[in-house]
Amino acid sequence: MAYAIFKTGGKQYRVSQGEVLDVEKLAVEVGSTQSFPEVLLVSDGVNVKGGADLAGTSVQAEVLGQVKGDKVVAYKYRRRKGYHRTVGHRRQLTRLKITSIPA
Repeated sequence: MAYAIFKTGGKQYRVSQGEVLDVEKLAVEVGSTQSFPEVLLVSDGVNVKGGADLAGTSVQAEVLGQVKGDKVVAYKYRRRKGYHRTVGHRRQLTRLKITSIPA
């Protein structure tokens, strides 16, 4: 099975064609096509390409929407000090569908 590893938002993602994934929020319109030029590795199931072989290639994805991630709650506590604090957040994410990977 063909797959590619690309980098966006300081993270690396392993994707196949047709896969839907959430990445850090991108400033793009819903329904548009986004290109990711930082391709680190491509495999067709048998052969693996990386480095200079991938110069000028990119992973193409369709933007499906802007979503919020699951709520993350951090409870801070210090025993015998009378201190406790609850903090939390929800990450802003962009949902993508991979349309093509380099061959």
